[in-house]
Amino acid sequence: MASTEVSGTSAAREREIYRVTIVGSVVNLLLLAFKFFAGIVGHSAAMLADAVHSLSDFVTDIIVLVFVKLSSKPEDADHDYGHGKYETLATAIIGVCLCLVGLGILWNGAQSIWHVVQGGTLPEPGMLALVAAVVSVVSKEVLYQYTAYKGRKLDSQAVVANAWHHRSDAFSSVGTMVGIGGAILLGDAWRVLDPVAAVVVSFFIIKVSFKLLVPSMNELLEKSLPAEVEDKVTEIALSFPGVSSPHHLRTRRIGTHYSIDLHVRMDGNISLEEAHHTATAIEQKLRETFGQGTYINIHVEPNK
Repeated sequence: MASTEVSGTSAAREREIYRVTIVGSVVNLLLLAFKFFAGIVGHSAAMLADAVHSLSDFVTDIIVLVFVKLSSKPEDADHDYGHGKYETLATAIIGVCLCLVGLGILWNGAQSIWHVVQGGTLPEPGMLALVAAVVSVVSKEVLYQYTAYKGRKLDSQAVVANAWHHRSDAFSSVGTMVGIGGAILLGDAWRVLDPVAAVVVSFFIIKVSFKLLVPSMNELLEKSLPAEVEDKVTEIALSFPGVSSPHHLRTRRIGTHYSIDLHVRMDGNISLEEAHHTATAIEQKLRETFGQGTYINIHVEPNK
């Protein structure tokens, strides 16, 4: 019965992740089509760059759909710990995409600024491009709030990462909106506002990419769980009578679950059945604390 409930919960989580991601994909597809149209008709290089950024969002949506499907697969002969790290890998890929997009915006903005410094002029964008930028800012911020809320509720790193990609697109559109608006309302001399804003926004995007990349890379490289989590594991083990000297504690994260390996000492004169009962009780307490999907291995040694 418990196994059926866990399986049902996992399937419901996967369906919810798919629903959230598909909503984002549809919005991104409509936005990037509108932006490309507005950039071409409105003669705005900034809007075309923003459209490319939306295209990167659409691509990462597809990545999430593919990798969450893989990560939800149960354990098999080749994956004793399941496939949870596929979702972590998706988070890392999204982080890399964000970093590349940020660097691309930085490079293009710097080139435009240098062009103006050398005495060149930038093309004047049309009003349609400004409208597209405003629509993008509003819709992407709403999409960020929705996706981030769902990602936290579902405890999905990949969905939260995708939410930040939505917000990065909103940030990019803010820069585009300021630049296009300045060029239209303030005249030729202020067209440089577009690339300047883009450069500023690019630093925010790169910062977000590192916030996503660092924890996902730590997990892929088997970094231990935080000290407070390991202290709690030790505290739980010592709360059982007859248990002493927790040692060789090894922890890591596998997707949305924890993995805990622990050695403890008990009286060497007690029966194997009693030692097994205590070890099982420790496992149950750890799962109550850290989740039923926690991987736990407890090795019992006799007191010296």
